[in-house]
Amino acid sequence: MDNPIMNPPTAATQSFDKILNFRDVGAYINTVTNQDLLKPGLLFRSARPDAATPDDRDRLLHNFHLKTIVDLRTNTELTEARRVFTHQQQTNPSTPAANSSDPKHPYRIPGLVYKPIDLNGKSYSAALLKHLSWPQTSKLISLYALGYRKQAIAILGTHVMAPRGLAGLAEDSLEHCTAEVKQFFDVLSEETSYPVLVHCTQGKDRTGLVVLLVEMLVGIVPVEAMERDYRLSERELEPEREAKLGEIRGMGLPDSFADCPAEWVGRVRGWVEGKGGVEKYLEGKEQQGVVKGLLLAGGG
Repeated sequence: MDNPIMNPPTAATQSFDKILNFRDVGAYINTVTNQDLLKPGLLFRSARPDAATPDDRDRLLHNFHLKTIVDLRTNTELTEARRVFTHQQQTNPSTPAANSSDPKHPYRIPGLVYKPIDLNGKSYSAALLKHLSWPQTSKLISLYALGYRKQAIAILGTHVMAPRGLAGLAEDSLEHCTAEVKQFFDVLSEETSYPVLVHCTQGKDRTGLVVLLVEMLVGIVPVEAMERDYRLSERELEPEREAKLGEIRGMGLPDSFADCPAEWVGRVRGWVEGKGGVEKYLEGKEQQGVVKGLLLAGGG
């Protein structure tokens, strides 16, 4: 008998002009398990939608009825996103019009509520910095102060992030970003937030992490489906793999950081369960029940 987990997804994934790695989490899980587990059309994930074309924007607003975008990127990433968008507007007339109501983030799509949550915030960064020697820390601070942010990050990449690996960094995020993860669940516990799109830069690791927590919280998603959801990003991001490898190498990281390792879900799940489960990121059983009731096909 065929394993339904191995059946390829169909309508759960969607192709856009300029948005990669987009999918309906509920529809995808239902498709790969051949079961009605989660409500489709509520929680979406993707890579950054900054370059979304007018048609992409229209589909998000009117086909998917999107209301809220949770952006997990750092301030450094947002600064770079603003620079890239501004440059594209100056050189490419087909670039979507800037959001005039939000000059700080011109690439944001008008009509949507944005919830910025820096999943690699101050606590996380401070924890990584503790692994550096004093000369390495001094050099990083000097580079950052002079505006060489990428070069500063490369010091962390080479000496801390690369040795930790993708799973180790996910564990670090969960250890030091408790407040930020709770913010994410606060968004999901508000019915008026939906439909919600969550993304980081590629929609692979930080996005994969919070989506994994949701899949664990609802309690009925098979592990194989969680793994399929995470690993699908590697294929979905193939169109920009070469460009991403350049960014990764510039950060002092190995090429493997562009992949979705098979062991990632198992290791992260084990870490979460060993620390008491996903529930510690929610305000007690009441908020847990609200999120489940909103996302489970059976209502929780």
